Amino acid sequence: MRRNTKFLSGAAILMLTAGVAQADGHLIITPGAGGFDWDSYEAFAAAHDLSGQTLTMTGPWTGLDAELFESVAAYFEEATGAEVRYSGSDSFEQDIVIAAQADSAPNIAVFPQPGLARDMAAGGSLTPLADGTADWVRENYAAGQSWVDLGTFAGPDGSDALYGFFYKVDVKSLVWYSPEAFDEAGYDIPATMEELRDLTEQIAADGETPWCIGLGSGAATGWPATDWVEDMMLRTAPPEVYDAWVANDIPFSDPQVVAAIEEFGYFARNDDFVNGGAAAVASTDFRDSPGGMFTFPPECYMHRQASFIPTFFPEGSDSAFFYFPAYAGKDLGSPVLGAGTLMAITNDSPAAHAWIEFVQTPIAHEIWMAQSGFLTPHNGVNTKLFPTASQREMNDILLGATTFRFDASDLMPGEIGAGAFWSGMVDYTTGADATDVATGIQERWDSIQ
Repeated sequence: MRRNTKFLSGAAILMLTAGVAQADGHLIITPGAGGFDWDSYEAFAAAHDLSGQTLTMTGPWTGLDAELFESVAAYFEEATGAEVRYSGSDSFEQDIVIAAQADSAPNIAVFPQPGLARDMAAGGSLTPLADGTADWVRENYAAGQSWVDLGTFAGPDGSDALYGFFYKVDVKSLVWYSPEAFDEAGYDIPATMEELRDLTEQIAADGETPWCIGLGSGAATGWPATDWVEDMMLRTAPPEVYDAWVANDIPFSDPQVVAAIEEFGYFARNDDFVNGGAAAVASTDFRDSPGGMFTFPPECYMHRQASFIPTFFPEGSDSAFFYFPAYAGKDLGSPVLGAGTLMAITNDSPAAHAWIEFVQTPIAHEIWMAQSGFLTPHNGVNTKLFPTASQREMNDILLGATTFRFDASDLMPGEIGAGAFWSGMVDYTTGADATDVATGIQERWDSIQ
């Protein structure tokens, strides 16, 4: 890997770790400095000598993400004596399949979602992780069984094994708002879905508009609604039902799925609840829709969207977020919808297994999270190392999850998750019956079996 001699996120690290010295050479933080878990690093180093070995890795991270990842991998190099060679690609999904077929796969592949990893495990292109890894995940990751389930696939003989270790996670179960607008109106942050519904009705009764919702996204129009429905599935039915839906073991037309669609409709199909009225939801671009929170007076007060959405807020906007809450009356815990990358062994070697051990250490998470753009379900990290309060609060939502589930549409066949589901939600938002829409999506799914 390329040795990185610069201070990757200087401003963020300096604000976070005032007084912490930059390391010499390729390490961005001197081992032993600051509030990092150096004990985990030293223990790992003492247990591994890989001098002269090379660890090859590939994944979807390019540009700054690749540099940030390399800043973490540098500590693996320092601890073990191995050399890490990472290659990022915008066409990772195609590249890794070609490499596996040509018997030239790297030792570790970083998959942006589980579907392709599942297919490669079934085809014999992945190596199961070491015995005990699943137990470690259950004990050390918030909602640990969820992460085990997401990384467990059937191998070529049909038997299940843990193949994927999740590292770097995104959270989608967020509601964004303007603190200034909330304070001026006297609105409180809801702690339950019941309270969120009450707040929605209160804002409407005050003559204001509660929600900013837009489904427009060019050829991908409709996807924001699928996130709403997925979040609602986790809040109205047990996670096993969500899993069965994703696997097509229950149909889209199942009453539990239809109910989740209608839960979304409660917010999106009421003219009093959405900016521009229900008719505007499908035609409003998702990137433009949150702008109404920052006008004076506000055009709308809340926007449900993933952690990336501030990129599209007006410059200088005062924004905050809260957890998209669960129903207090349904006893389904605190589910979180999101996405994330998982690491798998695509070319077995001692260094590959050592790497999976390394990403179990807090330090392998803390180095990246102290810079930017990294969330983790690891219960052992020092969350004070996040460079901003908002990143720490977002990670607290992840750590508070009792269930984590991956974006369902990303796990479904492309014709469904990135096709019929998207277009079906546009049809529903513009007035179609939920059962009819769900039945149509299922008929499409049945046709591709």
